This record gives sequence, C-alpha cells and structure tokens, in this order.
Amino acid sequence: MTSEEPKKISKEELRQKLTPEQYDICVNKGTEMAFTGKYNNYKEPGIYRCVVCGNDLFSSNAKFDSGTGWPSFYAPLKKENIKEEIDDSYFMRRIEVNCDRCGSHLGHLFEDGPKPTGLRYCINSASLEHQAI
Repeated sequence: MTSEEPKKISKEELRQKLTPEQYDICVNKGTEMAFTGKYNNYKEPGIYRCVVCGNDLFSSNAKFDSGTGWPSFYAPLKKENIKEEIDDSYFMRRIEVNCDRCGSHLGHLFEDGPKPTGLRYCINSASLEHQAI
C-alpha cells in the first residue's frame, strides 16, 4: 500500500475496529508503557503497517534495538507515508510521527539513532500491524 490519499474513518468505526489501547494511542495520541508492546523485541522479517488503514510504514530491515522499550526504526519505508509534526505537549518539544494516509498517531522521532540516518522513529506497537514477507 501507499499513501495515495487521506483516508477518513469515523471515531465510531475506529472504536469498533481497534482495541481500547490502540484507540487511545492512534486517536488520542497516547503511548503504551515501555517494554510492553508486542513488537518491541520482535525480530521477524516483514513490513510494519498502520493498524488503522494498512499503509506501509516501516521495514524490519530498518528496525533496531534502541533499548528504550519501544520498537525503533532508523527510517520509514517511504518518507511520504508518514507525516511529522511539532509536538509541544508535556513541556517539551518533540516531533510527532503520524500515518500520512489516515492521520493516526504512531509515536515520535528523535535524533539519537544509528547510522545511516542518525534518526530513531520510536513507534508504539499498538499502532502497527506486522505483515510477514
């Protein structure tokens, strides 16, 4: 899948489709507790997709163990499939990462990742769905 056009899904449809944790993270911009997400230590090859709309977001080839307790990637599968926005919540400035297709909250971006990008996309497992390849 690609990020062709924004996909609008009503909050009621999302409540029916997602678990309460997924809804809190994807819609309310919540976060899962560190080291509790199903993909934190997950090593299987594949593509990580948006749990809401199925947009291809990250490849297992770019996944690394950051030790932070959340799945971390040094690059998105396609830059155009994610959207970055300034997040000034909690008295700090961060870069929020969202699905460009449906607007679902995924996590945050930090500049302390490994080569080749030096970036760390810190993503909530609950916002992702793994597709084996």
